[in-house]
Amino acid sequence: QLYLGESGGDLVQPGGSLRVNCAASGADLKYYHVAWFRQAPGKEREGVSCVTRLSHLALYADSVKDRFTISRDSAPNAVFLQMNNLKPEDTAIYTCAAFRPDTSSPCTLRGDDYSYWGQGTQVTISS
Repeated sequence: QLYLGESGGDLVQPGGSLRVNCAASGADLKYYHVAWFRQAPGKEREGVSCVTRLSHLALYADSVKDRFTISRDSAPNAVFLQMNNLKPEDTAIYTCAAFRPDTSSPCTLRGDDYSYWGQGTQVTISS
């Protein structure tokens, strides 16, 4: 059983940077596709970025491309989301999710594909 826990959420001024972390236990995260999703009040959940198992192949939503970078590390067993040039519209609860694919297909930003979810961490961008 894979367990995910997020940390790093904070209040940041527009234009600032923040890194949120997704730590895993119970299984080796390198065998899983891992994604970050976010949900702002009154809005639908949005897939932000994902990284493919056993690789650093990443996918980004257009809204964060060239500002956010996803990465994984085996020690610790975690995935990170580095967020730069933050905007007020980035304000949301950020949640990581994972699933172990049966095929060699790359990761996706579809929430329904993901089996394991963390509890989320609040990111607020405001002056």
